Amino acid sequence: MTARNGGDLVVESLAALGATTVFGLPGQHALGTFDALRRSTLSYVGLRVENNAGFAADAYARVTGGVAPLLVSTGPGALMTLAALQESAAASAPVLAISSQVPTAGLGGGRHGYLHELRDQKASFRDVVKSVHTVRTASQIPSALAEAWESALTAPYGPVWVEIPQDVLLAGTGVPLVTALRAVPRPLEPRAELITEAARLLSGAQRPAILAGGGVVRSGAAGELLALAEQLDAPVASTFGGKGAFPWEHPLSLQSWIEDRHTTDFLEAADVLLVVGSGLGELSSNYHTFRPRGRVIQIEADLGKLESNHPALGIHGDARLSLAALCDLTVPRPDEEAAKAVAEVLALVGDRIAGQDLGLEQQLLAAVRDALPDTSPSCWDMTILGYWAWSAFDARHPNTMHSAQGAGGLGYGFPAALGAAAADPTRPVLAVSGDGGAMYSIAELATARQYGLPVTWLIVDDGGYGILREYMTDAFGQATATELARPDFVALAESFGVPATATTPDTLRDDLAAALATPGPSVVVLPAHLRMFAPTHLIGS
Repeated sequence: MTARNGGDLVVESLAALGATTVFGLPGQHALGTFDALRRSTLSYVGLRVENNAGFAADAYARVTGGVAPLLVSTGPGALMTLAALQESAAASAPVLAISSQVPTAGLGGGRHGYLHELRDQKASFRDVVKSVHTVRTASQIPSALAEAWESALTAPYGPVWVEIPQDVLLAGTGVPLVTALRAVPRPLEPRAELITEAARLLSGAQRPAILAGGGVVRSGAAGELLALAEQLDAPVASTFGGKGAFPWEHPLSLQSWIEDRHTTDFLEAADVLLVVGSGLGELSSNYHTFRPRGRVIQIEADLGKLESNHPALGIHGDARLSLAALCDLTVPRPDEEAAKAVAEVLALVGDRIAGQDLGLEQQLLAAVRDALPDTSPSCWDMTILGYWAWSAFDARHPNTMHSAQGAGGLGYGFPAALGAAAADPTRPVLAVSGDGGAMYSIAELATARQYGLPVTWLIVDDGGYGILREYMTDAFGQATATELARPDFVALAESFGVPATATTPDTLRDDLAAALATPGPSVVVLPAHLRMFAPTHLIGS
């Protein structure tokens, strides 16, 4: 086909909206879109499994701060993206998922027997994504994509779903070439009277503290957070999603030990606690054991999260705009004791960890930190070393550490790292997985090799689902269904043409540094059994 069709309208619209890279996997109903790609200026990164393509788009969106288009087919291909889109929703990553649909005649819930037919495909996505858009004619494509794009970038950011029937994608069209589309989200300004009251409370506080969540990172508010904390001499703890929002070694930094009872006690004792960009969910509240005794101020772009767990002065607003407004109105309140109190909390946390014989875990995390360039992104799977990183890893720059802790699905690390590398191929990217999580995305070694993406994949091989083994042993005295047969990861990677190294705890730093410094993809395999530190929400301090 040489005439323009509906697929051309899709790629023209994406380019007009500012897209440069798209992710996906073709399927029969979506061939109109994929054929149009070769006539477009868009770069395409094709993965081997739709869910992995979703994870790659998720990380691309996080790293760039912009919309990441994801192209997939109907039915099974579409449904395979659900876990990735759930993570994007939890992490506020603006992914624009575009799926094909059965021909227009098959829409409406009848049982016509089309390949991949679902009774109502969009219903599977409606409770996962921010918005759902169905196109029925070619002329609707540009406007529908612009509307979806704007939805994805309206605070709180999040994934959106667009579906286009096969016949609409394939049919020739007389719609003129799409050259310009406008999709400008409205800034989420906080209400002035709420900011004034919050500034009054913070200025008059005796023991203010700040809990910074992922909303600070997503809105690019690290500078405003630092300015406000220093103005108030307020200690700052970062949630796992807020890693890098505040300088790790700053005298006011409580770091990210939010699963530690000492940190929980400190935040509970604040007479005014500013929670910004966090809904105080399970992980951010030390598994809902957090009981604030002072006044809580909560700044949150997601209206549904305001006061959803604790009463607060709720401010519906973008984190950066809200923090900037607070900086303008709060009165400086020097407090020479604040940094001392922070040091005391960190010392207590350090003593607790030191008493648990966890030197190996700390050694490995230090080796990773030393090997990874400061500005390089890292993408962590749901694995014990990743759980350690949530609390103990120094993300030295904002928006450089990414994990699947929002929805908690396995298999995120490596495909996410591929997406981060596609966003900026000039920087090496680190992926960290356990052997169980690695098997979810092992096929993407072919993707890494095909596109020459600079991703080093650290696989910690303990022969099973290590964290589940630990949970079950603690709860039931023994583990079930956690032990796994697995391949020789070094040989498997090399069969894809990806260089691989078997390492040890003592050589990990040098092996990782060498791999990260080598162009293209690489794999480093570390056989090790790791343990988590004791959970304070179960045993107390």
